[in-house]
Amino acid sequence: MGDIFELSIAMDLRGDLSAAEVAELRWHLGLGPMPENLSIVPDVPSVVADEAGGLVVDGHPAPLLGRQGEGLKVPGALVSVLLSREAEPSGGWVLTARQEVHPDEFDRVGGLLAWLATRAGAGHRRSDGSVHVGWIRYHESDRPEPLTVRDGEVGWP
Repeated sequence: MGDIFELSIAMDLRGDLSAAEVAELRWHLGLGPMPENLSIVPDVPSVVADEAGGLVVDGHPAPLLGRQGEGLKVPGALVSVLLSREAEPSGGWVLTARQEVHPDEFDRVGGLLAWLATRAGAGHRRSDGSVHVGWIRYHESDRPEPLTVRDGEVGWP
């Protein structure tokens, strides 16, 4: 599990999310129960470490950004938060997450990030058409790199 990256997401989301989308997003963030139907990222098997430290897919769905507690390789806490902006006229949501991800998880996490990019507030959109969703850094580096989504593809390192 040496190839661990710190993924930091800080986004404003539009207020037009459906109740089902909010429920699934909350589950992916480790903040609620698993919905009956997964539509944002329908194929989310759990990737777990085996006794030898290798990665094994166990076939059971697991939240993509739902780890809470102490980081394994990255100092500090792993967290995810989703708050409603009920008091503002335009509504919307604010999302912050700090997680550890392995490159084997990039495709599945990328599916969620691509979905989030389509619902991002205007402040995240760049003139080149990309959407800034957060930052990523290799666990041994001290310099995070911007993480963007363009045309549904995440710009992983």
